Amino acid sequence: MELIKKLSLTSGISGFEEKIATIIKEELIDHVDEIQEDLMGNIIAIKKGDKKGSSVMLASHMDEIGLIVRYIDKKGFIRFSKIGGINDQMLLNQTVIIHGKNGDVTGVIGSKPPHVMKAAERKKIIESDKMFLDIGASSKKEAEEMVSIGDPISFKSDFEEFPNDLIMGKALDNRIGCYVMIETLKRVDSKATVFGVGTVQEEVGLKGAKTSAFKLNPDMAFALDVTISGDHPGITLEDSPVEIGKGPAIILIDASGRGIITPKKIKNILIDSAEKADIDYQLEVSDGGTTDATAIHLTREGIPTGVLSVPTRYIHTTVSIASMNDVEKTIDLLVEAINSLE
Repeated sequence: MELIKKLSLTSGISGFEEKIATIIKEELIDHVDEIQEDLMGNIIAIKKGDKKGSSVMLASHMDEIGLIVRYIDKKGFIRFSKIGGINDQMLLNQTVIIHGKNGDVTGVIGSKPPHVMKAAERKKIIESDKMFLDIGASSKKEAEEMVSIGDPISFKSDFEEFPNDLIMGKALDNRIGCYVMIETLKRVDSKATVFGVGTVQEEVGLKGAKTSAFKLNPDMAFALDVTISGDHPGITLEDSPVEIGKGPAIILIDASGRGIITPKKIKNILIDSAEKADIDYQLEVSDGGTTDATAIHLTREGIPTGVLSVPTRYIHTTVSIASMNDVEKTIDLLVEAINSLE
């Protein structure tokens, strides 16, 4: 539990994943044969198998959604830009941390008070370009002593253990995937060579997956991520047919096929492994977003790729909820699948 808590609370928005990379290196240094860092900032942990064995890539993106300092006005208030897919309505009045060169600075996202809005204004969602950050500065000069244009901004959140083996925290998309990758590499004992890759900049274009997959050219790959849980008010299982507490989701299709269409070979490896080891799993066909798998499977002449995701509530907000039981079942399934490879 301490590792996933550490991963959740540590900052690492797209393009600024260094702290997460450090955690991965520290956790795996005694469990793999080699650790590399490529020019993009991807972390590649290599656990060697039989020389005649196959190779498999595990891709877990290290980045989280966040903000970045764009402008500082004369009164010391800060305008920001969004990094990754963020719904404006969840931003207002959130507490954030600006990671400046002289240390972290706490800020609050503010906007025009509703008390002075006209009736029509109060009915509309306030857009992010109408918001600002208040860090308590009294002038631009004072603000610039604390922060600079281009400083990354992460959301400030706690980490809690909930009843029913649930956890609540920031950036579970995709620190859960990072945790699964780390623990799988610790436990796997396979004839296959396993590349555990912490990828960068997934939330802004699957960038790290493209370059690392090209470098490694594995025989197959699995993207490890989270998926939308359809088990709470405001959504139905028809919209998202997976639930918390019922095991990992094996993604068959995402983004209506514009993302991954999982090859039968990969689908069968995952399903057969789950059934052999009596591990609960769910199947998902999605119209929504996609993962690093989309970039990986289009690399070079094509890399057979699948996706294993943990059902998670409220992703792409400041806080999410997931089941540690689902997380452990995801690790168990992945270990079983990789150990079955020749």
